[in-house]
Amino acid sequence: MSSISKFFVFGSLCYMFLLAACGSSTQEANLKPSPTAIHHETPVVATKPTDLPGSTPAVGVPLRLLIPRIGVNAPIEDVGITAQGDLATPTKNPWDDVGWYSNGPRPGEQGSAVINGHLDRPGGYPAVFWNLRQLHAGDEVLIVNAQGKSVRFRVARIASYPPQEAPLEDIFSATGGAYLNLITCAGTWIPAQHQTTLRLVVYTTLA
Repeated sequence: MSSISKFFVFGSLCYMFLLAACGSSTQEANLKPSPTAIHHETPVVATKPTDLPGSTPAVGVPLRLLIPRIGVNAPIEDVGITAQGDLATPTKNPWDDVGWYSNGPRPGEQGSAVINGHLDRPGGYPAVFWNLRQLHAGDEVLIVNAQGKSVRFRVARIASYPPQEAPLEDIFSATGGAYLNLITCAGTWIPAQHQTTLRLVVYTTLA
């Protein structure tokens, strides 16, 4: 499959990804939808950022995610698309690891790298991204890669959206710089739908 066709498939499944990082919480995250959220009726088509002219050199495969402010020091698992069309979540240690979409750019390359993680685990107990909503603009996020280097990002903004209103181009397809976007669930747990009412996105940029 070519990189273009692969990323067309990826773009058409981005909406499903926004359902992929929930546990079974009854907790309320106290977050409100962004008034600037965009509703998308059609798939997002994204070209592979590292194929673009002037893109940044390839960097090492990400191994660990560190977020000092909230005490996250998590192994990174490569994830892809499940048979059901969702972006997969970590499987080795699902509640403590985070998942990097490995068909997208690596953190530090041009484009929008995406990492997801669970908010909570069965029973409503905290998982890796339980405190993600406590981050603020300017907070540091680090990726330790296979080359032994730390790639530093700074939180630019934080937003929450109903799943159907997430701005997919902003999350998955921005190519004007090197970005790392962290996603988890937020809002109120809906038992009948096995998901929460909101998705939390932490947008970061290369420091």
